Amino acid sequence: MRINVPSGQEVTFLDVIEGEDSAVGTAIRVRFLAPRISRENGDLEFVQAEGDMATLCQDYVLPQMLTTGVAMPAQIIIVLSDRVVEHGMTDPDATQFFEAYRPEDGMCVWEGF
Repeated sequence: MRINVPSGQEVTFLDVIEGEDSAVGTAIRVRFLAPRISRENGDLEFVQAEGDMATLCQDYVLPQMLTTGVAMPAQIIIVLSDRVVEHGMTDPDATQFFEAYRPEDGMCVWEGF
């Protein structure tokens, strides 16, 4: 399923990793495939992808959580990756961008990462 983001890149949901500990409490990590951020042949840089991550948190992740009624974590971490990388593994050729948000009053508040 294609998710619309401000940069216009094609972003696809990969998975959710729940129950991670973060500096502020329990976090969830929501990972998306975003091939256009690739260092090798991509055409989007972090500054463009940053708006995409905020949109993914606000318009995709948060509504899904509110609809399903799951317990709200202290932090939502959005991950964009140019290729599938197994969680917890490293891939020096992969490009990955991360941003952290605090869910508050129906909004994703940027926390910086």
